Amino acid sequence: MTTNPSPEYGDHLRSPLLSPAVKSAGEPEPQKMCIDDMLQKYCGEFGPWQLRHFVLTSLAWALEAFHTMVMIFADREPDWRCVEAAGCEAVAKTVCGLEPGSWEWTGGPGSSTVAQWGLVCGDKYKVGLVQALFFGGCMIGAGTFGHLSDSFLGRKGSLTIVCVLNAIFGCLTALSPNYTAYVLLRLLTGFSSGGVGLCAFVLATEPVGPTRRGAAGMSTFYFFSTGIALLALIAYIFPTWRALYIASSIPSLLFLLLVLPFISESPRWYLVRGKVNEAMKLMKSIAKSNGNQLPGGVTLALDEESKSQNASNHEDPTSKNAVSGSLIDVLRSPITRIRLFLAVAINFLCSVVYYGLSLNVVNLGTNLYINVLLNAIAEMPAFTITAILVDKFGRKPLTIGTLWFSGLFCFVGSLVGNDVVEVWKVARMVCGVLGIFGMAGTYNLLFIYTAELFPTVVRNAALGCATQAAQMGAILAPFVVVLGGALPFAIFAVCGIVGGIHAFYLPETLNKPLYDTMAGMEDGEREDDALTSV
Repeated sequence: MTTNPSPEYGDHLRSPLLSPAVKSAGEPEPQKMCIDDMLQKYCGEFGPWQLRHFVLTSLAWALEAFHTMVMIFADREPDWRCVEAAGCEAVAKTVCGLEPGSWEWTGGPGSSTVAQWGLVCGDKYKVGLVQALFFGGCMIGAGTFGHLSDSFLGRKGSLTIVCVLNAIFGCLTALSPNYTAYVLLRLLTGFSSGGVGLCAFVLATEPVGPTRRGAAGMSTFYFFSTGIALLALIAYIFPTWRALYIASSIPSLLFLLLVLPFISESPRWYLVRGKVNEAMKLMKSIAKSNGNQLPGGVTLALDEESKSQNASNHEDPTSKNAVSGSLIDVLRSPITRIRLFLAVAINFLCSVVYYGLSLNVVNLGTNLYINVLLNAIAEMPAFTITAILVDKFGRKPLTIGTLWFSGLFCFVGSLVGNDVVEVWKVARMVCGVLGIFGMAGTYNLLFIYTAELFPTVVRNAALGCATQAAQMGAILAPFVVVLGGALPFAIFAVCGIVGGIHAFYLPETLNKPLYDTMAGMEDGEREDDALTSV
């Protein structure tokens, strides 16, 4: 037996099928805030949550150092010696021209790829070819994973994929049966390595507040230099190139199993993908871990939405349509188009000098392990100084200053000439050290500067494009070094000075908001221009 429900009861039955009821006039609208404002006012800009997340994410930079710099040890030309009673001329400086069997590699044929496949004399160019193709893979990978991390994969998803690929390709490289397979696997390793630092940098810095983001971003490179120093120790323990590739690839697997599960996705990526509920849960977790509390009357919104509190009463604040962007959008906007051109040019010029000077230092003829270790340690003061000054003087003046500092000492080094007097050799070495000191600071600074020049929806794509330009510079650097004499220093000087001139045309981003969308950035820039003109 059924009965007709009362009108009030019937309304309750039908209510899920109807539009939500309009809020009463006395009920306040939720306060819309962008992520930067919420971090500053309620969550904390760099508390215990951000510190833990930053350290865990930045460990990936050490992995990139392993896969990039392993070539210094694996592809080195080892020492050789004459075989007794074989008629070898012990006074010969190279093995070229010696009879086969009259000499042998000191560490055996497995000490390096050069010894394994005889990459000397007429085949010496093959060592440089491997290095160039590795950086070529990095260039392709940076653009690919820069786009994927802005789209459906996200920052954490992309970082997971590149670490998996690095572990696989690195271990397979140790099994290379011949030079051709080795070249192919190094190319593939470069492809995956090109996205590691890029994804880790953005993921580590996006949850940090605006006044702490600069110093945090600058500090990521300590992990890269530490990775180089650790690699020198690993290479000393594992002197054969096959064992070294396995030993330098296992940390990627350990990172996947022991670190990645404790890393969170970026709240900014959640927001631009329309996952406001997930972003709010993460912001509440950040506030709670930092000893703060997020009020119930606030909600996240994209930067242009947070400026207006006149949203529809029927709008669900926990779910929005995803906002996406690509390099096409960057090129369409006059503001971002100019910024992208300048960022690409500066990253390219900086990379030529940084990797070029690094190769010059490695070829000093000293103990390889100690030399690499000292080079890694020498870069750290540059990171410290730029991290301290970046929020005091701003990104733009510091970029110009470090580029010109490096260019100046490279220019002085080019004037020293090829004099055999020991004092001039020392002077030239000092110029090179000071040159790489300045350029290491620039290289560090450019990541945070480039990231702040573009909104969230295209940040990784733009940063990936700039990283691709840097990889092109890395490919060119060995060919500049081969020129020898004073010419490399002269080219490095020109690159540093021209790079500083390009930086003059970039805007300052110190204490500026980290915009979410193209429209929000364009509106913000118009407001700044209006205030400046008043």
